Amino acid sequence: MEIVRTIADLQSKIKAAGTTEVGFVPTMGALHEGHLSLIKRSVSENVLTVASVFVNPTQFNDPSDLERYPRTPEADCALLASAGCGIAFLPSVEEMYPEPDTRTFDLGTVAEVMEGRYRPGHFNGVAQIVSKLFYAVQPKRAYFGDKDFQQIAVIRSMVRSLNLPVEIIACPIVREASGLAKSSRNTLLSAEEKTNAALISQPLSCSREFMRQGAGVAETAAFVTRGLQNEPLFRLDYYEIVADDTLLPVKDWNESAHITGCIAVYCGKIRLIDNVHYK
Repeated sequence: MEIVRTIADLQSKIKAAGTTEVGFVPTMGALHEGHLSLIKRSVSENVLTVASVFVNPTQFNDPSDLERYPRTPEADCALLASAGCGIAFLPSVEEMYPEPDTRTFDLGTVAEVMEGRYRPGHFNGVAQIVSKLFYAVQPKRAYFGDKDFQQIAVIRSMVRSLNLPVEIIACPIVREASGLAKSSRNTLLSAEEKTNAALISQPLSCSREFMRQGAGVAETAAFVTRGLQNEPLFRLDYYEIVADDTLLPVKDWNESAHITGCIAVYCGKIRLIDNVHYK
């Protein structure tokens, strides 16, 4: 695997590979098995796989969150190489933002609800960096983990608005044995917090069977929130059951062919997200 740090070197290496079958996995580092599943999927479907490791400052609306975000570049490169990645792109902030990015994206309602409501400006920052990376890599396919369900919808909206020729591929959530969704932020949890964080997935998973037994949307949402509100280490931002295409809340299971429940919850000071597909 080759490690490059500038866009010029990156594009030179991609050109030298002599293929348009390029898969791309953008990451913010602190890699885990979830990221590696994306790399392996890309390796299986493309001639060349490129991964980026870059903690993007424009998508953080909390400076302390940016400061404490885990950074493990050497370990990340070792994991990428072990998974078959061809090129690792580790740019500096100055490389990606030689001047301030003042672009504002019209991403539609998918960027305004849930995370968009609680983290203003977050998705515009995501669109800024992902578009820059897509322009640099020119991938045929890009791979994202389904844990970031809303982010995938936002990126698809951005791709449509910019007419970018890249296929966005969502890959299943990878979970720890406890059920906790793999996340770079999990490394920031204390041992006690990590044990408690595993409880987030339990009402989500059980709610699917609750729904199949005839519970309505409101009943199912109440079932999930009740399952989390009694845990003193948790502070629930939201749990919303939404249509996959619009991310707007549904009141009835028949409103959309594909419906997902999305959650954001603080475990101590660390904010975690997860989701469950109902249909």
